Amino acid sequence: MRLALIGLVAGFFSALFGVGGGIVIVPLLLLFCAWDSRAATATSLAAIGITAVSGVIAYAIHGDVNVGYAALVGLPAAVSVAGATAVQQRLQTRTIELLFAAFILAVAVWLFVK
Repeated sequence: MRLALIGLVAGFFSALFGVGGGIVIVPLLLLFCAWDSRAATATSLAAIGITAVSGVIAYAIHGDVNVGYAALVGLPAAVSVAGATAVQQRLQTRTIELLFAAFILAVAVWLFVK
C-alpha cells in the first residue's frame, strides 16, 4: 500500500513539475519504507522509466514533446547512468545520503533566489 501511495505522489509531481524520480521517490522510500539508499535509488530509476513513458504519451497528445531536445538530454543521461552507478557502488551509504541532501538543498536555494 505504501509503495502504491509513493507511486501516486511521484506520478502527480512528475506531471506537475517534471520531477518525480529521485526527488520524490527516493526520500519517500527512505522515510516511509526504511529502504537502503541503493535499493531506493535503483527502484526509483526503474519507476522513472514507467513514469516517463506515460508522461511522454500524455504530453505528446497535446503536442508538447520536442523529440530532438529530448534526445539531446536523454541520450547522454542514459549513457552517464553506467558511470554514476559505478561511482555509487564505491561510496558509503551515508555519503550518498549526504550528497543527495546537499543536492536537494542546493536546488531549493537556487529556486528561492532565482
